[in-house]
Amino acid sequence: MQFEINATKREVQGSSASRRLRRANRVPGILYGGTTAPQMIEFDHNTLYQALRKEAFHASVINMNIDGAKEICLLRDVQMHAYKLQIKHVDFQRIDATHEIHQKVPLHFINADIAPGVKLSGGMVTHVFTELDIKCLPKDLPEFIEVDLKDLATGQAIHISQLKLPAGVTVVHHGEGDPVVAGVVVRGGGAVAEEEAAPAAAETQIITEKKPAEKK
Repeated sequence: MQFEINATKREVQGSSASRRLRRANRVPGILYGGTTAPQMIEFDHNTLYQALRKEAFHASVINMNIDGAKEICLLRDVQMHAYKLQIKHVDFQRIDATHEIHQKVPLHFINADIAPGVKLSGGMVTHVFTELDIKCLPKDLPEFIEVDLKDLATGQAIHISQLKLPAGVTVVHHGEGDPVVAGVVVRGGGAVAEEEAAPAAAETQIITEKKPAEKK
């Protein structure tokens, strides 16, 4: 899925300028990456806030219109106010349609209620991962990856290698073994299985490009 959003070039930066923007219901941001210099930008707060409420916006290719110029990018970071429903700053990274990207995508778990370990044995599903690092071309980026739990009995688990990935998508994983994604355990019991007690410690890789510093 792809989203479209409008932005405006921002010439002035710094903490004072950012505060003035926020008081005017605007959000300061930055677009960086690729061979082009970083571009300071700003957004309408309400429009951006509504976009951020959509889960898919965080894991989709975004077509950004900056004063008529088109850029394709990914959302990389959102800074929120400590207690207000206010976006303080956003970071986007340019991408190239011909090069693979690394991105975190959410996992959607289905059929937990009919899994034998839940329905027949009264067990409960434990989620070790709720998102996954993947690599693919921008056109193949999925909104989410589905995890079907319908066949799990108590003590059984689904591993990363057992996930059905969309065409063109591979998992980025540099830890050892084959980590557990989710499993069914006895209520009040321990881990999914003794030998799978610490899969959450598996290392993953995300974006390696460092964004430029900016005073806010």
